[in-house]
Amino acid sequence: MDHGVIIRDATDDDAASITGLSNALIPSTTVTWTETLETAEHRLDWLLRQRDEGLPVLVAEVEGAVVGFTAYEHFRGEGKWPGYRLTMELSIHVAENHWGRGVGRALIDALVERGRAAGVHVLVAAIDGANEASIRFHERLGFEVVGRMPQTGLKFGRWLNLVLMQRILDDRERP
Repeated sequence: MDHGVIIRDATDDDAASITGLSNALIPSTTVTWTETLETAEHRLDWLLRQRDEGLPVLVAEVEGAVVGFTAYEHFRGEGKWPGYRLTMELSIHVAENHWGRGVGRALIDALVERGRAAGVHVLVAAIDGANEASIRFHERLGFEVVGRMPQTGLKFGRWLNLVLMQRILDDRERP
C-alpha cells in the first residue's frame, strides 16, 4: 500500500499529468476504447467543463507526483435524459507502477464520498470484458456486474465486450 497518498481536487496544472495517465495504455490495451491520444488542451477543457458542472475530478498524489485520477460524468448523454440525473459513470486511471498499492481504492472511496454528498444514487463503471483485473477491483469496492454487452466496441480490428457494473451509494427508495 502506498503511504502518503494525498487525494485532492484536480487543478488546471494537473491537466498534463491526467493526460499522461489517460494516454499511457491507449496504444497497447483496450482499457480505453480509442486509438487516438489526447492532448493536454483537451483535458484542460474537460477539467473546466467538469468544474463548471460541479462534477468532481480527483487526483492521487504521491511524493508530489500525480499517480492517478478519477472522475464521474453524466450517464447516457450528459444530462440529455433527466431520468438518469442521479446516476453517474466513473473513470479511473492509476499509473501502472502504483497498481495494487491502494491508490485506486483511495480514489474510488473519495469519489463515492463526493457522490454521496452531491446526492448521486448510482455510480456506473463500464469496463472492457477482457479486463478481469478491473472487474475484480470494482467488485472489491462494492460494485456488482449488472450487464454484459457483447461486441459493443471496436479497437485494434477486433470486437470488444462491455461489462457494466454499478454501486448504489445510498438506500433511499425515492429521491
